[in-house]
Parts: sequence; structure tokens; C-alpha cells
Amino acid sequence: MIEDILSQHKKLFETSMQTVLRGQESRYRRIVIQNGNLVANERSEESGICAKVYFNGASGFASTSEYSDEAVKKVVEAATNNAKYLDKYNTEKKNAYPSMPYSMIKSPRMIIDFEQKRLVDICKEIDAYIAKTYTDILSRTVVYREDTMEKIIISSDAADGHVSYPRCTIYVILNMASKDGQPLELFESFGGFGHIEDNFSNLSDLYEKIDELHNKLAMKAEGVYADAGVKTVILHPDVAGMIAHEAVGHTVEADLVQGGSVAGPNLGNKVASELVSIVDYAHTAFGKQAPLPVYVDDEGIEAQDAVLVENGILKGFMHDRESANFYGVKPTGNARGYAFSDEPLIRMRNTVVLPGKDKLEDMIASVDDGYYLVQTGNGQADLTGEFMFGINLGYEIKNGKLGKAILDTTVSGVAFDMLKTVDMVSDTVTWSPSGTCGKKQPMAVSMGGPAIKCKITIGGR
Repeated sequence: MIEDILSQHKKLFETSMQTVLRGQESRYRRIVIQNGNLVANERSEESGICAKVYFNGASGFASTSEYSDEAVKKVVEAATNNAKYLDKYNTEKKNAYPSMPYSMIKSPRMIIDFEQKRLVDICKEIDAYIAKTYTDILSRTVVYREDTMEKIIISSDAADGHVSYPRCTIYVILNMASKDGQPLELFESFGGFGHIEDNFSNLSDLYEKIDELHNKLAMKAEGVYADAGVKTVILHPDVAGMIAHEAVGHTVEADLVQGGSVAGPNLGNKVASELVSIVDYAHTAFGKQAPLPVYVDDEGIEAQDAVLVENGILKGFMHDRESANFYGVKPTGNARGYAFSDEPLIRMRNTVVLPGKDKLEDMIASVDDGYYLVQTGNGQADLTGEFMFGINLGYEIKNGKLGKAILDTTVSGVAFDMLKTVDMVSDTVTWSPSGTCGKKQPMAVSMGGPAIKCKITIGGR
């Protein structure tokens, strides 16, 4: 737990400027067990201080890896001088951001460290279970990954905060030969927000999920290729959530809207079926803690939910203070920086398609000839909303029933066009809590949704 040495230095803030000071400690862990061999055992920490100063439309930023009272003074002074220097060349003077109500916001929990050997032993135990239980696999990999951060936020005219984001994930990767002798791979991630004890205190629960993963891989080994073309599909929540994040979410980040994304001219327009609503939740979703709760962002803005699409209508964007000022709306608290040396950017938090009223079994029964797409691999999307994703796992749907598994394929389309074809949405939401978004800098995110029925282009073999 980092010590708060920042609060006492508010007196350094110049009254004519808007300043936010951030102290941060980040912890990274990575362990890889491959076929019983420990091939990676990494443990690192970094900490530092940064300051951002806004003056007449110009922003100055500075950071240092030193965490001390003297470092605070130097960083605030450097950021202030940078803002003054840039203001000399700023021909478009702007007013100050609207001040926000003061509050002190703290996370419900702080981070805890664990002995590295304990983490390694857990991974070895999981690997031993896989080796003993499944004799038909070609290879196995167990990966433990932890990316935890703690932040102290001190603002001149908004909220102060002391927040933490503990998160750990175990990835299990299995390889098996197909019926034609070709190697096939399938993986699953387990865990999410919290510590090792929160997510993996009972490994028997994890083993049941690994059993399911193995069964899916065995079905894939007997799989067939999908037929290429525009098909009626049901997207598993993991796939629906990925499309909501990559193909929709990025287009409605206000900085990218200002950069020319397809969402800009579509504000207030119909961009999806009336069955589709998408929200970026701050810290609470559906009456429970969201998978990645953000209570205050790195600009000292108390985090608010951002309603993006409501009943098919594009309702709004995700904002930091600058974009909110530009659009004349309130900031949503979406500004976050990954490392202490990173300036905050507009980032998603918990982006999810809202549930509908349909049952998954009824959705499957409604499809005569199509596919149930379960897991995505790598993919990409651009600011037009056009996307392409790999599909690692899926099943045929024939005459309203699930059929054979399908081999790796791709899906593509334009998000807003695809979402207009949605005609059924399931009544339950599944979260993917271990996502990492790569917009300029890494950032922990979560995404999710219900199953959705729509039309999409499948690449086939």
C-alpha cells in the first residue's frame, strides 16, 4: 500500500491553473508452466508520480519514478512550466473546465501481495492435474498473470481519491490433434478482479472448468469447416462483448469521435436494432459490483455510467474533462493512465450489451441453418466500425439444434450494420473480466453481454 505524500502539497497548485497530481504503484506478475516446465517466472513493481496542469486550453504534463516529497514539488513545477510554455504558442484560448464538487473517494479494498513461490505452486498443481487427467492432448500451458495498480489522485478542483485495482488471471491453453492430424488449440481465462485468494481458493472449481475446456477441444478435433457467406448466427456473450468493445466502444470514445469516427455524425440516430442497448458501467452493474470497478478516474472525476446505445439509438460518448467541455456535457470519468508516466486517455471500463428477454434455447431453436459462435481469437476494428475477428470455437446449428463443432474461422462486418439485424437477445449476461485494451497504452478493461442473434459474414475455410 503506497503512502499518501501528495495531499499535503495542494499548496503548490497555482490558483489560475487546474492541476491533478497522481501517485501510482503498479505490480506485475507472470508465471508460465509449459508441459511441466517452468519457463517464465517474472515479478516486478514500479512506482512514481505525475502531474497534469491545464491552462487556457494548453496542458502540461510531467512525471518521475522517484516517490518523495521533493519529487512531488519537482513534478508539479515542471508540469506547470510546461503548460505556461505551451500557452505561449496557443492561439485558441479556452476557458477553464467547469469545477466539480469536492469529495474524497476510496476503493472498498486495497492491494495485497503474495509470495511468488505460492503462485508458482498453484500453477504447478494445475499443470499436474491436466497432465494426469488428459492423456490425449499434445501439449499444455498454464499462465498466471497479474496486473495490479494502486493510485492516489489529488485534484485542484475535483475529487481526491485513493483507489486500487487488484486483478489476476490464469490462462489454460490445450493443444490436441484434429481427426486429420492437424494441431488444434483452445484456451480459456479464469479469474479477474481481486487477489489469488478471491479467485482461486478452491481449485476443484477451476478443474471443472478445465474439464469443460477439454471437452470443447475434443469436439473441435472432430469439427468441420464453416460455410462461407452471410449467415444467421448466435453470438455467445464473449463474442458479443468483444464486438461491443472493439467495433462499437472505440468509435464512441469522444477523443476518437473528434478524430473522425463513424459515431460522430450518428449521434441521435438509429445504429442498431431496438433490442440493443450498450452501457459502459463505472463500478456497479445490474445491482452488483462491476468486474472492474472504477470509482474515480485519473482526472479526479467521480466515475459515472456512460449510456452509449439505448434501444438502438446512439445516445452518447465516453468523456474526459476536455471532450466533455468541447461537447458541453458532464465528464463521465473515463480518463485513465496505465503507468505512472502515462497521461490519462479516454478508456472503456465495463462495456456491456444489456440483456433482453429471450432464452438461449429458444434462440437456438429459431435457427434452421446457422452457427453458434462461442470464442474469439485475435481481431481488429477501425473507426468506421468495420471489424474482423477470428473465431476459435463454434458449433453448427441445424434445424434448431446444435451440431458439430467448427474449426477456426473468421467473422467480419460493419458493427452498426450488423447490430441492425439483431432480432433476439438472451436474458442473461456473462462478463469477460480479464481484458486488456491496447489503445496507445495497455489498460485493464472488462466487457460482456447476453447472447445475440444476428446476421454476420463468416469466412469459412
